[in-house]
Amino acid sequence: MIVDMRKILFVVPMLAIACGGAEKPPEVATVPSDGGAATPKTPDAPTALKPSSDDGNSGSGAKASTFSLPSLTTPGKVEIPAGKVVIVDFWATWCEPCKKSFPKLQELYVKYKSSGLEIAAVSVDDEKGGIAGFAKTHGAKFPIGWDEGHKVADKWKPENMPSTYIVDKKGVVRHVHKGYHDGEIDEIEKEIKALF
Repeated sequence: MIVDMRKILFVVPMLAIACGGAEKPPEVATVPSDGGAATPKTPDAPTALKPSSDDGNSGSGAKASTFSLPSLTTPGKVEIPAGKVVIVDFWATWCEPCKKSFPKLQELYVKYKSSGLEIAAVSVDDEKGGIAGFAKTHGAKFPIGWDEGHKVADKWKPENMPSTYIVDKKGVVRHVHKGYHDGEIDEIEKEIKALF
C-alpha cells in the first residue's frame, strides 16, 4: 500500500495538537487597523504573527489567500467575497471542539448576515463523506466546502482544528484563533462587530 506522505505530514501534527486541551487558552493574534505587526493576546504565545509576503500564508495582517470551493451545504461557492467581513473556519469532522463551535458560528451567521458577515468553512477531512451530515447534526447552515487535497489549507497553514480567521472588508486577516474554547465566540463577536 502506497501512503501519501503529504497527508501523513499534515494529519499527524493536526491530530497531535488539533483538539489539544482546554488547559491552555487559545492563541489569538490581532493586527491593528493601520496594518502594523500583530500582537498575541496570550502571555505564553510565541513571537507575534507577522504579515506574510508572497508565500500564501494567511497570518494576521496578511492579505487573505483567495479560494473558491463548491459549497456542500448551500447553493454557490465557499469563498471570501469582496466588501464583506468573513469568518474563515478550518475544521474537520474528527475535531471535538468543532462540535461546539459550529452552533456558535451559526448563531453569529444568523445575527450578523444582514450586516455583511459571511462564513467560509473549509473542511480538511481526507474524505468528502460525512461533511454535510456533520454540518446538519451541529446546526450549521452557512457555506461549507471540502478542501480536497488540502490545497487551501496548504496556503493558509492552520495550526489547530478549528483555526478561525477574521477577514476584514478589504480582504486582510485581522484576527486568528487557534483552537476553540468556551467563551471564545464572545471575542470573535467583538472582533467582527468592530469591522462592520
